Amino acid sequence: MQNTTQWLAAAVLASGAAVAAPEQVGVAPPQDNRPPAVAPLFEQPGVLTPRGRFVLEPSLQFGYSSSNRVVLVGYTIIPALLIGLVDVREVKRNTTTAALTGRYGLSNRAEIELKVPYVYRSDATVSREAFTGSGVDRVFDTSGRGAGDAELALRYQLNQGGADRPYYVAGLRFKSRTGTDPFEVITDCSTRCVGPNATGTGLPLDLPTGSGFYALQPSLTWLQASDPAILFASISYLHNFRRDNVNRRVLGGALEPLGTVEPGGVIGFNFGVGLALNDRALISFGYDHSSIARTKQNGVPVAGSVRTQLGTLLVGFSYRITPQRTVNVAVGAGLTRDTPDVQLSLRLPLTF
Repeated sequence: MQNTTQWLAAAVLASGAAVAAPEQVGVAPPQDNRPPAVAPLFEQPGVLTPRGRFVLEPSLQFGYSSSNRVVLVGYTIIPALLIGLVDVREVKRNTTTAALTGRYGLSNRAEIELKVPYVYRSDATVSREAFTGSGVDRVFDTSGRGAGDAELALRYQLNQGGADRPYYVAGLRFKSRTGTDPFEVITDCSTRCVGPNATGTGLPLDLPTGSGFYALQPSLTWLQASDPAILFASISYLHNFRRDNVNRRVLGGALEPLGTVEPGGVIGFNFGVGLALNDRALISFGYDHSSIARTKQNGVPVAGSVRTQLGTLLVGFSYRITPQRTVNVAVGAGLTRDTPDVQLSLRLPLTF
């Protein structure tokens, strides 16, 4: 069984960094004060980039989700009798994101990161209006592709850490609006999507590739060596900046004014454990959770908007091919109804 010092050395090797050899016999090698690495499961890496080193990381992520919803349009005379229309919909979503991420070590404790994604999305909505005398399902297909929201992040190691002391890494991430705006795409409505003049499905004809809002996310990551494993956890808060004078584009090029829109903040946390199989391979198990607050329009919560809970169970594997090349694979399974059913990700960090 590896002791803690051996595990830290194996973890640093897996991250693509070289371990300094002792200059003399009988003299202990200098201590590496950077956090230990684990097979990456989340956006923040488990080890900072050494000073003056550059890491280029191409990645590919795929997510799939399927949900059913029932829409009642009418009114109820008694609980067993509905006067109106029942619309049953099944929505299937596929999202593929290819990204190129660059990280540079500013010092032995700080690194900067830039991520540029490209997104392809496709939705299929199967619906049937009950009590209309028709047994035919209607399918509404839509897709979207293009650049996503670019992100800039800065991370700093707060303490020295060591074999018997935890590591604390603070992070700050800024998300831009470089992707296609959700309010720019045309919605399948005539004049308005709500009210007496609303007609159409209310679904976008083209899917956006960005959120449409600037966002800032501070975070704090904790790592602790516990022979023969590494324990890790993180907590974060994502603040979405509100937008004023927002308009939604509908059929015919008309604009429907929405006023001020402010998405709810996101409280997130994750935790897990990493195990070294040998000096090249690591495996990690973790859980990621996000709590999304209600969206507000003109200072009032949007009707039907509720706090949403997203929970994902993840398994990751990391293998060091060479001291400069590593392959990371992660699989996520959604545990709550609003979470994507499955997520697959592949990362290939290259150290220069």
